[in-house]
Parts: sequence; C-alpha cells; structure tokens
Amino acid sequence: MPARPASPADPIASARMARCAVRALYAEVALEPKPGLVSFRDNGSHTDMNAATFVKSLFALRHYFGHMARAGALGHPFEFLQALGMGAEERMLAATGGINTHRGAVFALGLLCAAAGRLTAKGQAFSGARVRQTLQSQWGPALRWRADAAARSAPLSNGQRAARSHGLRSAGEEAALGFPTLFEVTLPALQQALQQGHAQRAARVQAFFATMAVLDDTNTAHRGGLAGAAFVKASARGFLDAGGVAQPDWLAQARAIHAGLVAQRLSPGGSADVLACACWLHEMEQAAHGHGAAAAPNTSVANAAAPVAWHAVPWLA
Repeated sequence: MPARPASPADPIASARMARCAVRALYAEVALEPKPGLVSFRDNGSHTDMNAATFVKSLFALRHYFGHMARAGALGHPFEFLQALGMGAEERMLAATGGINTHRGAVFALGLLCAAAGRLTAKGQAFSGARVRQTLQSQWGPALRWRADAAARSAPLSNGQRAARSHGLRSAGEEAALGFPTLFEVTLPALQQALQQGHAQRAARVQAFFATMAVLDDTNTAHRGGLAGAAFVKASARGFLDAGGVAQPDWLAQARAIHAGLVAQRLSPGGSADVLACACWLHEMEQAAHGHGAAAAPNTSVANAAAPVAWHAVPWLA
C-alpha cells in the first residue's frame, strides 16, 4: 500500500528538514581543509569569527528552517519567505554580535527547505531534481523579479557590489536560475565521490573544490577583486586536475591551498554555502531512500580537533 501523503505543514516532516539543515551547516564548519574558511582547526582568512561563532549562529537559526518548510508546505508567497529570512538574519546577527556567518545559507538553504516542504505537502517523494523543479515552479518568477530588481538598484551588500563591479553571477541570480552550481556541480561531485568509496570527509572536500572551480563567488571577488576570484578558481582546478582527493597526499595539497588563500585573505564563503546545501540534499535523499540520516560529521583529531563534539550539541540530533 502506498504511503499516505503528508498533510500540509506536517510538523514532523518540517522538524526533520530543519534538523537536517542545521546538521548540514555544522558539517560545513566542521569540514577541514576548506581553503580560506573557518573550521575547528583554524579561522582561515577571518579575524572576526571562529568556529564557536558559527555554532552560536546555528543555535539562533535552529527553528528558522522548520518555519521555512512549513511556509513552503502552505504555499506562501515569496514575500512571506523573505520576511522569515530577514527575521532569521536578525537573530543570527544578534547571536554573533553583528558578524555575518550564515546570511547566504539563510537565503539558499531556507529556499530549499521551503521547496521541500511544498514537495512533501503534495505527497511527492523527495529528490534533488524535484526540489529544484518545485522551487522554480512555485517561486521562480518572484526570484527572477528579485534578481532583475537588484540588478537595476543600488547594491545593498558586499556580494552585490562585487557582482555588479566585476560582472559576476550573484547569489540572487543563482537562485533565479534554480541553483545550477548546486544541482549540476556540487551535489553530483559529492555523490560521485561517495560512490567511488571515498570517506565522507574526503567526498565533501572534493565537492567543495569542484564548487570553488566554477562558482562566481562574490565573497572572494569582494576581498580580492577579479584577480583573487581567478586565483581561487585556478587553485581549485589545479587540485582537481591532479586527481582531487584520489591523490595519496590530497590532505597536504588541500592544506597548502588553504595556506595560499589565507595569505591573500581570500574566503570563498559562497562555495561553503553551496556545499552545506549539497550536504542537506544528500542526507534528505538518503533518508527518502530508507538509508537513514547521514552520519554525523567526523570531528575526530584526524579531521580537526573540534572543541565542540557532535554529542555535545543535542539540538543537532
């Protein structure tokens, strides 16, 4: 007998999506090496934040993703979703003392949760392709209008200014196009690496480098201009062309690239947001196929001596 479709705004389904979203963001900050970015090993190119800052932010955001899933299930318009996102940003900034840790993820991962909520309310099985299709059919026109309006208006953020100055594709444009980098590059790279037998950590590093190699990351362009953005892409392509995580010394190679980005204060935060979204999609797909939740991020000494152990963060469970 086929499973009974979930009712609109199913609280159990929404809570599951929210827990998975927070786990995905934790997996991103726990991952190391992640060139230029904060991890439990070091602060990367940042002097104003560390891993503890990210954990504070996660705690402040823990309910937001469930709210987005429920709003999506009920088919609320984009303006309603945007209001939820703005409220989440305020809570994030209050928790971090004004530091932007997850603004990109609030936007991208929040939209994915809304699309997944809508998908579940329709009684359809979860898949990345269906989430993307739902996002585009339900809120695609509004996202396109938003991206076009931003292109005509004065930039409101460092990312928008960098995109405008250097002719790059902004995060808003990525969303309007249905997140092509996420669905066509990052998620396939993650899944392929896992299918090839690589450990979860290595697979995520592979997916991160695949993303860095192609994404117009306005974070790097803001910090380093076009030269900095090109350096990040070239470094990632070099790592992948040499074999990626299939190299015997991939860890040392990736850490060397990390040091190179830190030396130039480059921080591909947009790529980190896309990686978190890919981790969320992968875990949700695994659960939909009966494989259970993805394993907790490896926070062993081999991965990075994490001061916050997985079991010490019960609201992620």
